[in-house]
Amino acid sequence: MTNTQFAENLRKYAELTVDLGAGVHPGDTVYLQIGTDQVELAHLITEAAYARGAAEVALWWQDDFTRRQDMLHMQEDRLFNQPPQTQAMMDYWLSHNAKRITVHSADPDNLAGVPSARVAGFQAGFQQAYAKLSEAISANRISWTIIGAASPKWAQKVFPDAPSAEAATAQLWDAIFKTVRIDQPDPTAAWVAHIDKLNAKAAWLNELALDRLHYTAPGTDLTVGLPKGHIWTAAGGENPQGDRFIPNMPTEEVFTVPDNRRIDGTVASTKPLSYAGNILDGMHFTFKAGQVVDAHADQGDATLQHLLSIRGARSLGEVSLVPDPSPISQSGLIFFSTLYDENASDHMALGQAYPFCLVGGTEMTTEELTAAGLNDADTHVDFMMGSAQMDVDGVTADGRIVPIFRNGDWA
Repeated sequence: MTNTQFAENLRKYAELTVDLGAGVHPGDTVYLQIGTDQVELAHLITEAAYARGAAEVALWWQDDFTRRQDMLHMQEDRLFNQPPQTQAMMDYWLSHNAKRITVHSADPDNLAGVPSARVAGFQAGFQQAYAKLSEAISANRISWTIIGAASPKWAQKVFPDAPSAEAATAQLWDAIFKTVRIDQPDPTAAWVAHIDKLNAKAAWLNELALDRLHYTAPGTDLTVGLPKGHIWTAAGGENPQGDRFIPNMPTEEVFTVPDNRRIDGTVASTKPLSYAGNILDGMHFTFKAGQVVDAHADQGDATLQHLLSIRGARSLGEVSLVPDPSPISQSGLIFFSTLYDENASDHMALGQAYPFCLVGGTEMTTEELTAAGLNDADTHVDFMMGSAQMDVDGVTADGRIVPIFRNGDWA
């Protein structure tokens, strides 16, 4: 595409993110997490948010180089504990019901070779500072959205045969724009129609009131119980003020919470996972009575074991359904980004459950949610386990079997 076309698409992307993604309205506080390699997009998002009447747009810059240097060299008592100003910043955002926009552009291999114990220690310390804000996000008490932005190192991972970093970056931007419907004549109208279709699937699943799901595919034979009162949810979210938002752009999934006491069997990942600056691939998990009792990865096993050592990470907080014919899957691309790859495949999440996926869940205490079967954790990490060979059956409380997926698509 020409420079003029790219500039126009980027402007549309920023406006779509502000309008539909975060749902910014007059008087809102907005905080934007974005890489230092995305200054142009940061400016466009900031401009669009203020044009909608935002009271404040606060930027939290992210930088791959600095992050890697910190992980390699920072003194451990500093690396493993967030400074007071980080906690104060998050408390400030929470007190103002700030709408969060996160832009992902990081190099998937940025932390390759960093000792996994240092990465895990940093993650644990950050989660402690992030806990209150994370809980608010999990309960949809604040609006939030995550989008992607092409960077040269990420693009070269996705398009290794491109003749240059610039060419790879252009290809990745083109792919990103397609996943969020910027290539459509009216991207907003295209999104509204797409959300309606996903909501119709969620409504059908909610009518079934299933007791459990049974996933079968090569390497996978897993039964996942569903708590009473579980809610299948699709693309949109709504905060207590009634503002609508879209947590993930793109999105192709419908999802709900599992009963973390009733998960049994084996499951194999089907796509690489980029986690904490490392690539995990070929993951296999064995569950018994809701807990991972055995797990290994062909690549990144040490990182996987540290992930599983985080509180609550040995059970599931989310199960989803994504048809293999989804546009992202059919593109044939591996994005090495959960934001995209989870929308090409059924996926599950180790860790925290979403209270809004349970009737009355956002009003419950942590103890009440736990008693209902929702997992409580200090992390939430999706991994992809769907494919064109995946079958999924729903089972009702009286034992009736309802075909949900056959050969990776809606039955």
